[in-house]
Amino acid sequence: MRTIIQADLQQAQHAKDLIFLLNAYACDPMGGGEPLSDYAKTHLAEALQHRPTAVAFLAYEDDQPAAFSICFEGFSTFACQPLLNIHDFAVHPAFRGKGIAKDLMRFISDVAQARGCCKLTLEVLEGNAPARALYVDQGFATYELDPAMGGAIMMQKKFA
Repeated sequence: MRTIIQADLQQAQHAKDLIFLLNAYACDPMGGGEPLSDYAKTHLAEALQHRPTAVAFLAYEDDQPAAFSICFEGFSTFACQPLLNIHDFAVHPAFRGKGIAKDLMRFISDVAQARGCCKLTLEVLEGNAPARALYVDQGFATYELDPAMGGAIMMQKKFA
């Protein structure tokens, strides 16, 4: 039986399941290939609770944590409406190929629409073909304003 919920990180089991799944994702090559730091494992659930725009989702298969997403509400200035950014999204390796990702993505989409969001946004590695296929299947497309200017490029500036 599959269950998908918006996580309540004040509930110890939800927090534990989220950290378990995020750590599995972090260990995957698509998540960087290294486990979460002890600091992140200890403090992430509480830190997310202090971020009013954060929302986490958990998918369970037969009561086992199978997939998760951590999202943050943002704002589209052009649309003058909120948007929901999917910051993390992953299915535990033991549960891949069962359609959980599609169900979780539909659930997130429904929540975003219920919140009045004008769109969902996310980033994906170019080489992550399964994720890219899922996102295209779910209606995502690359972002561009003018084809002559090309698509948007995700960039970052890290601080030590």
